Amino acid sequence: MSENTSYTTEEIARLLKISKLKVYDLIKKGELPSYRVGKQMRVDLSDLEAYKQHSRSGISGSIPPVPAQAETPLFIPSSAPQLPVQPGKAATDNVVITGQDMSLDLLATHLERSETSFRPLRSYAGSLDSLIAMYHGESDIVSTHLLDGDSGEYNLPYIRRLLVGFSYIVVHMLTRSAGFYVQKGNPQGIRGWSDLKQNGIRIINRERGAGARVLLDEQLRLHGIPSSHISGYAIEENSHFAIAGRVARGEADVGIGTEKAAKIIDGIDFIPLIQERYDLVMLKKPGHETLIRTVLDILRSAAFKNELSSIHGYDLSETGAVIYET
Repeated sequence: MSENTSYTTEEIARLLKISKLKVYDLIKKGELPSYRVGKQMRVDLSDLEAYKQHSRSGISGSIPPVPAQAETPLFIPSSAPQLPVQPGKAATDNVVITGQDMSLDLLATHLERSETSFRPLRSYAGSLDSLIAMYHGESDIVSTHLLDGDSGEYNLPYIRRLLVGFSYIVVHMLTRSAGFYVQKGNPQGIRGWSDLKQNGIRIINRERGAGARVLLDEQLRLHGIPSSHISGYAIEENSHFAIAGRVARGEADVGIGTEKAAKIIDGIDFIPLIQERYDLVMLKKPGHETLIRTVLDILRSAAFKNELSSIHGYDLSETGAVIYET
């Protein structure tokens, strides 16, 4: 194999049989040198082999990271906006931001523009998986919108259960409307959770760990509806837009998601059912003081709120408010 061979983060994850979040963690710690080609993060074969050799030999410590060259721009993965590195700015502190809402892409953009050394890396995962990634040390900022059906409270019950023993801060990002996507004109007359009991109703579900999946499962539990009685419950998609698109094409009668996607996808109506809180979690640990302060400043800034307000369906009245702090 050519010494010029390189791999994407997805390929590295498959080769090492680890999660993509774990690959980001190795990059973040400097154990796996990387660089950007277009919109992809790449790892050279030689660096991958060096990491594997270190792992086999049990040598502790990190592999020295490759110094950033002028012709090798630093990387912000996935669909986060690609920004030039600011002159004189040493982007050495990788910050993994995990979650799926586009507001996190905007946060990554503002973090890159800030007068700090932070280099944002975007990872896309559902709310529950994001918190688990933080527990395992694979993410620095995570978003969550998880409803606890018994208390009616969003996020904190799950955060407290998953981050036992950690010190953290929970900051409100936005509130948004969640509910049903139905076909135009709502031919099945679906208005609320109890309507899912109707015979013949076909649903498209979100993947396990997604906030919308937790919302559905909690409501089914509260309404005494067995998931096995719902056609399509086991069929999953990994985004609001994919769910809305399949309902619009007549592949399902109903799906769960946010109002934003309903404004973009033709052929569906939106039935609002709940106002969900979308919050950020950051660990309070040595070296994170500047990160937390910078993120709070961004969320509370007029520039950030003005840009976020252009996206339909977001309530930003409490953006930047500290919800809970250990």
